[in-house]
Amino acid sequence: MKIFSWLTVVILLNVIFSWATNLPQYVGEDVPSGKLKSLSYAPFREGHDPMLEIFPNESQMDEDLELLGNVTLNIRTYASAEGSMPLIPDLAKKHGLTVLQGAWLGSVKADDSIKSAKLKAKNDLEIAELIRSANEHPDVVKRVLVGNEVLLRGDLEPDELIEYIRQVKRAVKQPVSYADVWSMYMKYPQLIKEVDFITIHILPYWEDEPISVTDAPAHIERIYKQVQKEADSISPNKPILIGESGWPSGGKQRGVSVPSVLNEAQFIRAFIKVATQNGFDYNIVEAFNQPWKAAFEGTIGANWGLYNGSRQQVFPLTGNVFEYPNWYKALAVTTILFLGVVVIFRKVLTGLCTIRLLIFLVITQILATLFVSQGETLWLTSYTHFQRAQTLLILSFNAVVVSFVLQRIINVLTKQMTSPELVKRLYYCLLAIVAFALCKTAILAWDGRYVNFPTIVTQLMIVSLISLAAINRFIEKMPVSASVNLTALFGYVPRKPSCITRVCYGLIGLSVLLIIGESYSFMVSRDFIMAYPSMIDRLTTAILFTLTNTQLLFWLASLSILAIPFYVSGKLHQSHL
Repeated sequence: MKIFSWLTVVILLNVIFSWATNLPQYVGEDVPSGKLKSLSYAPFREGHDPMLEIFPNESQMDEDLELLGNVTLNIRTYASAEGSMPLIPDLAKKHGLTVLQGAWLGSVKADDSIKSAKLKAKNDLEIAELIRSANEHPDVVKRVLVGNEVLLRGDLEPDELIEYIRQVKRAVKQPVSYADVWSMYMKYPQLIKEVDFITIHILPYWEDEPISVTDAPAHIERIYKQVQKEADSISPNKPILIGESGWPSGGKQRGVSVPSVLNEAQFIRAFIKVATQNGFDYNIVEAFNQPWKAAFEGTIGANWGLYNGSRQQVFPLTGNVFEYPNWYKALAVTTILFLGVVVIFRKVLTGLCTIRLLIFLVITQILATLFVSQGETLWLTSYTHFQRAQTLLILSFNAVVVSFVLQRIINVLTKQMTSPELVKRLYYCLLAIVAFALCKTAILAWDGRYVNFPTIVTQLMIVSLISLAAINRFIEKMPVSASVNLTALFGYVPRKPSCITRVCYGLIGLSVLLIIGESYSFMVSRDFIMAYPSMIDRLTTAILFTLTNTQLLFWLASLSILAIPFYVSGKLHQSHL
């Protein structure tokens, strides 16, 4: 009866907590009734990949455009000749959509002349198809774009790009432009004279100096007017299109730019409001999440859509928004796991006093919640069979870790010795987590632009260490230093204290390198250098952006928690020698 009573209390508290932390949030004024001006449309679903030449079929694109016909007036495309892309104008017309059609241009440079010729032929095919499509669908294709961010990527030189632009202008009647981040038009102002309208991308998340979601609308307005002023000095009254603006719903945080569903919804609503108030022509990136981009741009690249890969709405354009609308399903799975663990340990739990019983139940509930959260997060951000295999491996490993930790907690609470086999297993699991953390931190420090902070993978071990330390300190009344060493936590007695200490130094050393790497990535950015020409100002601002990154801070905290047992154990055993 005692177990049942406290079990009920813990479950009810978890239900209340889950409900309270998953309430729908106000994210700004509703988008006015009617349709959006334009949405970027890449037709690729899970399993499709333009890099591997795996394209959707006509039926799938028809379904997409039927959906988009209800929410937008126009779509922007990025390629004309590849795969099934030539079908888009006719399908768009069927569903009452106009098209801002793009031609995808890549580099024409290669190691030998044959490869260069093939690359150039591919560009020529794109241009030819763009011209053909524009001329055959003048009632659908209203404007065309020659290339997308080829200058930013360094694929073409400005003069090479201009030749393509001129070729298309001679062949079509529609207005012709080139699309790139706004700073490229500032860097190459000669483009302003060549295009019929200026197409700029303003993506506050990707700015060299990251912008918070609350400051993003003012930033967009400022950048637009800056480009407009420059353009008017070269070619007065030339139209400007914001060809891309959006916000990611998931992935790595950059400075104060935080990806989330709530922030994406807030940005889109605020962006449309600013565009409407100022009369800006705009296109939102993008209609659908693009799983294939994860291979090149990580989780961030795959999550810019108003709809997910399954064509379900990520968030509504009106009303309050849920960050995590399916929280109740996760709660149900968590509760089942929690009850399963209690059933397994029921005989032992009956002999515990109330406080020790409650401690075990609370820790078990937390671990079950984190395990389900980890599984769902990793699975939803796994886009290939290899990534799903990794996810299953991680989940299997963490299930083993949790089972070992719960047995250790039972041993501590019942004052029983932990078997030598379990001690070794716990220690080796910890070493595996540390090895993973070291590798990931090294990758993040070297080039972590598209790499997520892996806190989700290590959080079960982190919480386990905190839980065991708390039991040692507050229930077993151990001194602070004694409660966090490896012997107190796992029952493990280090044989080589110097090696144990080196693990700590490795974790702390890589933490410092991570801070340096993140700061350096800001400092070498072109626009960041222009904004802060003084080295001191640039350095302090870069460090400030780095240390205000909450995801990074959580990861640094995780590394510190992993390091503490090794540091304390090493020092204690060295002092006993």
